[in-house]
Amino acid sequence: MVSILLFPGQGSQKVGMGKDLADAYPAARATFDSIDAALGVPLSRIMWEGPDGELQQTQNAQPAILAHSAAVLAATADRLGPVAAAAGHSLGEYSAYVAAGSLSPVEAARLVRRRGELMQEAGSKRPGAMAAVLGLETGSVERACREASTENEVAVAANLNAPDQTVISGDPGAIERAGEGCRAAGARRVLPLKVSGAFHSPLMEPAAAGLREVLAGAALAAPRFPVVANASATPVDNAPEARRRLAEQLTAPVRWVECVQALAGLAPGVRFIEVGPGAVLGGLLKRILPNPEYVALGTAADVEKFLA
Repeated sequence: MVSILLFPGQGSQKVGMGKDLADAYPAARATFDSIDAALGVPLSRIMWEGPDGELQQTQNAQPAILAHSAAVLAATADRLGPVAAAAGHSLGEYSAYVAAGSLSPVEAARLVRRRGELMQEAGSKRPGAMAAVLGLETGSVERACREASTENEVAVAANLNAPDQTVISGDPGAIERAGEGCRAAGARRVLPLKVSGAFHSPLMEPAAAGLREVLAGAALAAPRFPVVANASATPVDNAPEARRRLAEQLTAPVRWVECVQALAGLAPGVRFIEVGPGAVLGGLLKRILPNPEYVALGTAADVEKFLA
């Protein structure tokens, strides 16, 4: 059966993640070991033992999620069958390029580790805030952000996750005002998020500049199948565009609704497989498409059932 692969982003990390995969599948353990060695950091120990505060740091959380997804790919190897396309939510886009053969797991882990460091640095220099807006359509959220922004403070719609779920990002004062505007417009809830910066907003431009330099020197090949980019919601099939879209991604919104719709248009009637920790993207998928066929591959038990 033809599949479309989905890869989760930051927020899906938790202590213990991936340990069952390493115990059950030698290829998964080898993936974790190679990433640990490449980073010079005991990432797998942090993933499996914590402490939670260390895992939640952006520069650890991002490669941890990528390593988990890469370990699932290693355990399933060629058993996924034909793949029509892939996409990943924020850092998950790097995991998608691993699946497509553009990046090795080690090279991708180095990139997202540096990406996390750059994002953390940008957030330290200009602290930002993010909040999830639930129960309000995206156009109304974008309008509230425009009305809340000033010459010195900005609020933007950063993650367009589902028709009624949008994450806003920007300067703390503007985010507070935008949240109030969303509530006044009928939002069911506005939930502040624990983040180290205003991701996918103009506040990340210093990080994007640094990331462009890193991506320019990365060993990145053309993908074997299209990867739908967060920043444009269009399929990418060559390395130069992949580099450009990955750098754009830090300051552009994650157009997830449009990404899923684009994926469905590329290969109607396929199976969606979420590869990595959690099942967040599965929940969003079911709010974007009517009755999609969906499989989660995040645990050893998931993999065992899938391979059987």
